[in-house]
Amino acid sequence: MSTDRYQKGMDKLKELTVADANSPTGHMEVGESFKDIAPDLTKLVVEFAFGDIYARPGLDNKQKVLTTISALVAQGTPQIGMHVITGLNVGLTADEIAGCIMHLIPYVGFPRALNALKVAQEVFAEQGVSVTPQD
Repeated sequence: MSTDRYQKGMDKLKELTVADANSPTGHMEVGESFKDIAPDLTKLVVEFAFGDIYARPGLDNKQKVLTTISALVAQGTPQIGMHVITGLNVGLTADEIAGCIMHLIPYVGFPRALNALKVAQEVFAEQGVSVTPQD
């Protein structure tokens, strides 16, 4: 798996995540847990999502991650938490992430926003960050 696209994707992932002893992509699940049924999934995710899409110019990493969080909130998918961690890794604040989710309420509805806020709340607690109280 040492294609240029794969390496470009891995380089981008390293900008977005913090590697740990178990994974060079840290918290980011890129398909490794599906090797038994989809052995090429990791290659596809790394090359396409990160080597082709995330590595594109035009937006900085904060903007890309905030856009991703918005799309996942709109879809109501479980990957929200993984990308909230990524947002914190690239310098988004808890205020910015929570503010983004709150901003989505009229567009995605209360149930999806509330579910996303719950996930964000759990991630913030795990990461030791908090939202600045609003008056």
